[in-house]
Amino acid sequence: MNCSISGEVPEEPVVSTKSGLLFEKRLIERHISDYGKCPVTGEPLTMDDIIPVKTGKIVKPRPVQAASIPGMLGMFQIEWDGLMLSSFALEQQLHTARQELSHALYQHDAACRVIARLKKERDEARELLAQAERQIPMAATTSAANGAALSYGKRAVEEEEMDPGSKKIRPGISGDAIKELQDCNAALSQQRKRRQIPATLAPVDALKRYTQLNSYPLHKTNKPGILSLDIHYPKDIIATGGVDSTAVVFDLPSGQIVSTLSGHSKRVSSVRFAAEGELVVTGSSDKTVRVWQNSENGNYDCRHTLKDHSAEVQAVTVHATNKYFVSASLDGTWCFYDLASGLCLAQVADASESEGYTSAAFHPDGLILGAGTSGAQVKIWDVKSQANVARFEGHVGAVTAISFSENGYFLATAAHDSVKLWDLRKLRNFRTLSLYDEDTATQTVEFDHSGNYLALGGSDIRVYQVASVKSDWNSIKILPDLSGTGKATCLKFGPDAKYIAVGSMDRNLRIFGLPEEDQSES
Repeated sequence: MNCSISGEVPEEPVVSTKSGLLFEKRLIERHISDYGKCPVTGEPLTMDDIIPVKTGKIVKPRPVQAASIPGMLGMFQIEWDGLMLSSFALEQQLHTARQELSHALYQHDAACRVIARLKKERDEARELLAQAERQIPMAATTSAANGAALSYGKRAVEEEEMDPGSKKIRPGISGDAIKELQDCNAALSQQRKRRQIPATLAPVDALKRYTQLNSYPLHKTNKPGILSLDIHYPKDIIATGGVDSTAVVFDLPSGQIVSTLSGHSKRVSSVRFAAEGELVVTGSSDKTVRVWQNSENGNYDCRHTLKDHSAEVQAVTVHATNKYFVSASLDGTWCFYDLASGLCLAQVADASESEGYTSAAFHPDGLILGAGTSGAQVKIWDVKSQANVARFEGHVGAVTAISFSENGYFLATAAHDSVKLWDLRKLRNFRTLSLYDEDTATQTVEFDHSGNYLALGGSDIRVYQVASVKSDWNSIKILPDLSGTGKATCLKFGPDAKYIAVGSMDRNLRIFGLPEEDQSES
């Protein structure tokens, strides 16, 4: 008698009381534990329904095929044929799986191409919309003289007929805009005369104990590097521009990324907040400037894409009115923009020089623009007349950073050789901080908002206490560049100098400040 499952003579025979069928004990036990029913009839079956059958021990007879060498060879041949058939079936399944995978990859590639095309069409539509928005105020301005429709059409024809290499005609900074700048300058100058050191400003003893508090990986690992940062003090949010072609808006109190600004095709070399943190302005090596606006969902969407430069944009700086900003480029020009419309009101070039601009910053009062060049010069411009009113020389290499003190008459500039301090009242250099060897460049320099501290970065970060022209500027603290790259590319003091945010040539934003235990003691 044979097992109803295996068809072979069972070694431990058992019989079902319900069906009377014979089974191998180990096989029927496993089947009942898995399914709980008879494998033949499908009736419910338990181990209590199984009765063992007692038999005498027998020796299984040898199969007839194994009784001779030809029979054994036949068995081997059958097994070999079965193995070959199984291998062929597996190969067929593999071939089918490969075909399905190839088809799936083709569909995925086609979907990616469609998505890329749709993104391109979306960006083009946004660009056309931005251009239309920029042309609306232009049409309104010219309509006062010649009529809105006629003047707008005339300008459009002029721009179409203009040679690609020729300079575009700019409307210029209007009288109303200049009056705004002058009113802002008068108000800020009066405030500066009454300016006092804030009681909440971090003392020198606190800065001496600063250490790294946190490190936040904000940018991509395949293209590391933070080139610029800015802090919006009221909300304590930080914007960073990276080598990975993106800018990141980061909320420091929560430690969370608010928004990633993607749209530039090359590194973002400069980033600034504007309009109470509702707008972010970025300049990039792709020759464009973008204005990003905060939306209801918290993300920053591109509002304007400005293509007025013909070379890399190295710096953007926002005016104190929060209505205008300037971009500076390696093409040797700086552009003065209306922030709301994105319209370039003036594009200024120095006819006597062909050097490109590598850094720029507004004076705190807003009527003076400082710009560093690739030829080691620092140029001071009168914004109202767009005239170059002063030049500072003495650096070696491109001027990588420029910062005005809140006191209104100190200017700090950084270049490959050193950091130089200039007295704007006498238009002279009164101190040079040569900190590194000739192979190590100074990358960045920044006054704090009170004008009491100066920080600079190169292979490390150094903090100085601001003094007078004749007094020594004492080094307060030297912070190591923990990125391991040896390049602290940008830095900025937090509100009341409570911390220092540092970007380096890795992807991490580092925060240096007073440890919590020291804060409780102070």
